[in-house]
Amino acid sequence: MRTLLTADHVLLFDGASHVELRDGAVLVDDGVIAYAGPTVDAPREVDDRIDLGESLLMPGLIDLDALTDIDHLILDSWGSAAQARRLQWSEEYFAHRAHVFDDAERARIREIGLVQLALHGITSYMPIASEVHSAWAESADDLRAMAAFSRRLGLRGFLGPSYRSGVNVITDAGERGIRFAEEEGRAGLADAIGFFDEIDALEDPLLTPVFLPCRIETLTPSLLAETAAAATQRGALVRLHALQGDFERDHILDEHGCTPLDLIEAQGLLNERLIVPHGVFLDVNPRVHGEDRGDLGRLVDAGVSIVHCPLTNARYGSELETFARYRGAGLNIALGTDSFPPDLIRGIDAGVSVAKVQNRDLSAGDLRGYVEAATLGGAHALHRPDLGRIAVGAQADLTAFRLDDVRMGPVEDPLRTLVLGGTARDACLTMVAGRVVMRDGRIEGIDLDAVRADAQVLFEKMRAAYTGRDHLQGSLDDLFPPVFPSAVAGEERFRDER
Repeated sequence: MRTLLTADHVLLFDGASHVELRDGAVLVDDGVIAYAGPTVDAPREVDDRIDLGESLLMPGLIDLDALTDIDHLILDSWGSAAQARRLQWSEEYFAHRAHVFDDAERARIREIGLVQLALHGITSYMPIASEVHSAWAESADDLRAMAAFSRRLGLRGFLGPSYRSGVNVITDAGERGIRFAEEEGRAGLADAIGFFDEIDALEDPLLTPVFLPCRIETLTPSLLAETAAAATQRGALVRLHALQGDFERDHILDEHGCTPLDLIEAQGLLNERLIVPHGVFLDVNPRVHGEDRGDLGRLVDAGVSIVHCPLTNARYGSELETFARYRGAGLNIALGTDSFPPDLIRGIDAGVSVAKVQNRDLSAGDLRGYVEAATLGGAHALHRPDLGRIAVGAQADLTAFRLDDVRMGPVEDPLRTLVLGGTARDACLTMVAGRVVMRDGRIEGIDLDAVRADAQVLFEKMRAAYTGRDHLQGSLDDLFPPVFPSAVAGEERFRDER
């Protein structure tokens, strides 16, 4: 099957980075790019044509911290520290923890998340799900269901069940701590190994097994070491959430007498197969030491990649210190969304804007660097030089964004226009391995009205379950006060006195 795509703007790869071509074309032959260049020189003999018109055709976006869940950020990114603590598990709940959702609901949640990725122009993803509403973490069965739906949808997934030895809790005194159930961690890793070997044996080009342990502070050193051994034996990627907060750093220093980065290295995980979201709390961060004491150099020398989630970081009040410093040191940076919506365009805009504020310098808004992170940086982290670029021989993983909406405004540079005037909701094409996954907001075989309705029902169920975990036994109104007080029809203050 030979498909020719044309667009007013095409982002091609020149061997080092991207270049913009006006009036460009891309020929896809059997899932691989066979031509990329001017439309006038494109091959004529094709089976199908997709004319994208006034659009930007670019490499498919790579999201290495992709939410495949009903997002809790809308609930927990607003209040005080004391309010946020009430949204963690209580010690009492730890003792009788249970799934909030049944198996069918858990599968539907992941389906909804994957549909959202496709609608927002993401072609390759590494999933992230909340454990707050699970009895512990994820199971291989959860990921088997997700893998089947991902394959049906046509996305490129890098998958594995999450697992952990412990969970963040709030004690009866209102203090944050971690409670461990080490047998859960061992069972979770065994499940993850079984899933890995099962998916690996399929040799499906759209499904790559990886190891996805939970946050580093919820993993015992032995579980980290066993993960490293299993990954080394299989040549597998490991994504480990680490270097992301004060509590994590303080807890590991208190418990193990070393920094999180020291712990990662001591357990055999500090190598070129390690991917770390979010990588914010290094020695250069003012909340750590505020100076370079070698952390960045250690990551660079080991070949580690970080997953920067600029929009989610900003929503929780932290950012890299700084994008330019990390990039200048030679650290490979990929991007992630890590919250809803899975919009890497808004993420890029947030990252660029924060960088300008941090440096008090407009030139620090490195749009080129952020676009490279969302494409080439993700491909490098995945060890996939056939992704993240439009070049002959690369996989035909492509995304296009419309630039002709009146709300976009005048088009100058297509990327500056898209980032400043648009969002990933302007995606008009998501293609993976030459197959159209999404076109003009539609996905074949997917009822988007049902997706929206189901998401609302599942969200309400997740929200209601917080009261059962609150150590203060508060109501939903206590936990989630509205922005403005709710009005009640018939109240005296709303009566017309005329």
